[in-house]
Amino acid sequence: MLVSAVTLGCALLLGQAETPDVAGRDAPRDAPVVGRDAPVLGRDAPVVGRDAPVEVGVTVAPEPWNFQMAIPDATSPRQPDEGEALCLQLPPTPAVPSGVWRARCDEAERECLVSPAMVLDSEGHEGDQPLQRVSRCLQLPLPAEKLREYHLVPAIAEAPPGWFRDERGRVLQYNFDLHRRIRVGGAWAPRWVRATEGVDERARVDFGVDLEWPGETGRLHRMTILDTELYLGDAASYEATLLRYDFRSEHDAPLFRVTTFYGQPRRFDVYANMGFWMEVLHAEQVRREDVKADFLSLVATHVTLDLWHSRDLASYVRVRTGPSVERDLTNAFYTLVPGAALEGDFTLDPNGFHHVLFGVEAQKVVLAQRVEGRPPSPERLRLRAGYEVIALAINDQPVSLTLDGRGTWRDDLANAPAGWEWSAQAGLRFSLWAPARRSAPTSHGGKG
Repeated sequence: MLVSAVTLGCALLLGQAETPDVAGRDAPRDAPVVGRDAPVLGRDAPVVGRDAPVEVGVTVAPEPWNFQMAIPDATSPRQPDEGEALCLQLPPTPAVPSGVWRARCDEAERECLVSPAMVLDSEGHEGDQPLQRVSRCLQLPLPAEKLREYHLVPAIAEAPPGWFRDERGRVLQYNFDLHRRIRVGGAWAPRWVRATEGVDERARVDFGVDLEWPGETGRLHRMTILDTELYLGDAASYEATLLRYDFRSEHDAPLFRVTTFYGQPRRFDVYANMGFWMEVLHAEQVRREDVKADFLSLVATHVTLDLWHSRDLASYVRVRTGPSVERDLTNAFYTLVPGAALEGDFTLDPNGFHHVLFGVEAQKVVLAQRVEGRPPSPERLRLRAGYEVIALAINDQPVSLTLDGRGTWRDDLANAPAGWEWSAQAGLRFSLWAPARRSAPTSHGGKG
C-alpha cells in the first residue's frame, strides 16, 4: 500500500506542469467559499491559463487557485481502510483555515476522498484536536496544477473495525468484547432460604479481569483473574477465585463416523471437540442463619466436551467433569470433590451487546472426616442463569445492566438443615478496556 502511495505521488510530481504553481496558503482570504451543498472540483474542471494564447517573450503568471474545499456531512462517503492516506495542503477556507486535509486517492478513477485533518466543532469549524484512531498520512508535496486533474470529494475519515466516525470527525466505539475486560459492578441481591422461610437483604459487589485470545488454528483460550463476589448486608459472605483458565478446540477429523442403510446409505460424522478447564484457589464462605462455613478449593481440573460452539468458539454449550482438592477450613481437613457441569455461554449479536450464560453443576464431597450434624458424603447442586446487556458507554467504556438468578442446594453445613436457597440479582457493571471483538466489521453508517 505504501509503495502504491509513493508511486502515485511520484507520478503527480513528474507530471507537474511547467508553469510554476502558487501555494494554497497564498490564496486570497476573500475567495468564494464552497459550502456543504456546493459542487466540488470536478475531474473536467477548466485549468486557468493552460490553453490561453501566449505572446512570444512574455511571461504569464499563473492565476491563484481559488478552489474552496467543502467539508463532509452525514451523507458523505467514508474513506476506505485500504491504501495509504496522503497529507494535502489546500487553499484555506473559513471552515478549515489551516488548509490541512487527508486524502485517499484512486489513480485509475482520478478521484480523491478528502477529509479535514482536525475534528470540527458543533458549527462545522476546524478545532485544535487532531483526528483520533487514524493512520499517519504520507507527506508528499502535490502541486495544485495536478490536484486540479482529480475529482476531490468531501468524505469522512476512516475508522478501525468496531468503531464509527461521525461527520465532525469524532470517533466512537460500537462493538465490544465482554470476554476481554476489567469489570467492576454492583447489584441488589436478596436471598430466600427455604429452610428458614426468611429473606436476606443483601448487596453484591463484584470485580475481575477477563482475558481471551486465539491459539493455534481451531483453538481458543480464556482466562479469568481475581473473579470476586462480596455479599454485604444480612448473612454477609464472599466467593472468590484467583485464577480460572480453559481452552476449547475444533477438530476437522471426526472421532468416528456412523453410516445408516435405511434407504440410501448416509454417513454421519461425530466430532469430539474436547478441551480443558482449571480453577486455582477458589474460596467460598457460606452462611445460613447462625451457621458459617469456609471452604478453599486448592485446584480443580476438568475435561470439557463441546456439544455446540460458534464458528469463532466464543459461544458454546458444553459439559465438563473432573475432581478438585478442597480444604474444609472450618473443620480443618482435606477432601476430594468430584463434580460435573452442563454450561453455556452465548454472545447473541455481532456487536457484543447481549450476553447470556447458564450453568448446572453437581458436586459430591468424598474422603471427608466425620462431622457431627452432617452426612458423611455431602452433596451440592448449583443452578445459575444470567443476562447482561450494554446500555451505554462512557469514554468508550461500556456500562451494562446485569440480571442474574441463582439456586443452591447443599447439605455440607454442620447443624444446618439441607435445603434450597434462591437469589435474584439485578445491578450495573462498568467495564474497562473492552476492545472490539476480533470479528468486528468496518463501520458503515454506524452499523456492522
